[in-house]
Formats: sequence, C-alpha cells, structure tokens
Amino acid sequence: QVQLVESGGGLVQPGGSLRLSCAASGFTFSSSYMTWVRQAPGKGLEWVSGMHVGGGLTTYADSVRGRFTISTDKAKNTLYLQMNSLKPEDTAVYYCAKGPVRGQGTQVTVSS
Repeated sequence: QVQLVESGGGLVQPGGSLRLSCAASGFTFSSSYMTWVRQAPGKGLEWVSGMHVGGGLTTYADSVRGRFTISTDKAKNTLYLQMNSLKPEDTAVYYCAKGPVRGQGTQVTVSS
C-alpha cells in the first residue's frame, strides 16, 4: 500500500530555509502526481505545491510561489520541498500526499 514518510522539519528563523523530504513506497512513484499540503494551527489543510513526477510539471500556491521549490529524486523515490525566505505564516505541519493518502507530517516552525 501507499506509504509516505516526511522528514526535515524544524525550527527556523524568519528568512531561513529548510528542505523537506518525503520517502515514498508501495506505488509507482515515477508516474505519479504528488503534492505537498500543510495545516497551520487551528486551520484546515492548505495545498502548497504539486508535481507530475514523470513529466516534471510543477504548480505552486500563490502564497509560496517564488520561495518554495518542489522536486524529486526518482532513483530514490523521494519528493522534496525546498523552502526559502520562510515567514512566520509558513508555520504548519507539512504533509506529502498521493491523492487522499498523506504521511504522518513534519512540523515546520518559523519564529525568532
């Protein structure tokens, strides 16, 4: 079955960077559409970015475009999210997802 394991979260100051990773297994990663979503405290899920792994097409939410970059390493079945110029409002639990299936999430906290 689909398994997704996120890592790379942490505490970072405003303006800092983090790279999240998502190790995928149980499906054909190279032909999948993968997404990153996040959930801030007390709020609903917010779509952040998506990528057609096979074709490389990427899309971003307006709130992160120009600051975040989604990418993959198909040899490692791993999805990444490079996050630069982080803001306090980026604080959330970040999940990678394939359709409705999400991993356990990784906490990102942006604070001075």
